[in-house]
Amino acid sequence: MPTAARLVAAISLALVALGVSVMVMARMTEITNFGWFVQVNLGLGLVIGWMLMGPQARPGLAATLNNGITSAVVLTVCALAVQGGYEMFRLALNRRYHGLGEAIGGIVRNMLDYAQVLANPEIPVALLLGGLLAAAATRFAARMWR
Repeated sequence: MPTAARLVAAISLALVALGVSVMVMARMTEITNFGWFVQVNLGLGLVIGWMLMGPQARPGLAATLNNGITSAVVLTVCALAVQGGYEMFRLALNRRYHGLGEAIGGIVRNMLDYAQVLANPEIPVALLLGGLLAAAATRFAARMWR
């Protein structure tokens, strides 16, 4: 069921994904062609905001903080999984893997490699602050438009 909270959550978490994607791209100077990186992360932000953050807009500071942190963590893990899976698929087409187990291990290796970029202190701070602000905006929308 579409609600104002879901709409605000989807838009605000997509904006968080956009901001963090630009920060990550600035850190990965060895790559010049990012392809659909930003668009995929934007889509993940929209979906996670709509399906996870929006319905969880409940009264109370603790619930809002929990909603923001949970959504930011889920967005990060999903983005790492999708980007790592895409890189594995690209390498698999170049015949870099010799079996399914090696390919699945490749996804995990790619996720860990990409997670090292996120280890810079300003990226997790931006993710958490963005998630908290998105949760606050979602809670405000849920309270204003019931």
